[in-house]
Amino acid sequence: MITKAKPKDISSLNKLINSAYRGESSKKGWTTEAELLEGSRTTEVELAEIIANTNNTLLKFTEKNQIVGCVLLIEKEQQLYLGMLTVSPEIQNSGIGKKLLHQAEIHAKALDLPKIVMTVISLREELIVWYKRHGYLDTGAREPFPVSDVHIPILQTPLEFMVLEKNII
Repeated sequence: MITKAKPKDISSLNKLINSAYRGESSKKGWTTEAELLEGSRTTEVELAEIIANTNNTLLKFTEKNQIVGCVLLIEKEQQLYLGMLTVSPEIQNSGIGKKLLHQAEIHAKALDLPKIVMTVISLREELIVWYKRHGYLDTGAREPFPVSDVHIPILQTPLEFMVLEKNII
């Protein structure tokens, strides 16, 4: 079931997102960033700020009373920004990511926003191919990756974001 996340979900969401993107547990899935980055993907403070912001919608996918997926949707001008698409590493490739993408499109249409935009680390080729299979196109735009105490690159090569988008309306 896909519903809007609430403040009471922050701890579970934090564990889920970090387990899917970073560290050993993320290597069970195919969407890991563990070979590229150290540190956490998010924090409980960041998630609380996300949920409190009225431009944001953080959707959670719940199965058997456990949060196993999520996606962040942000209203930005004339587009919906999609981020933090997460599925528990143990159950990736089960269709949950596709369902969350579909719900993002429904959300964009409900807000009358014509497109969904996202950024993906350009080295994450498998993930980019997956998004392209779901109708997202490379805009050609690139953005620098924000290095911080949370996002710590492992590679010597500077990371950058590829901007992908999908027209909805």
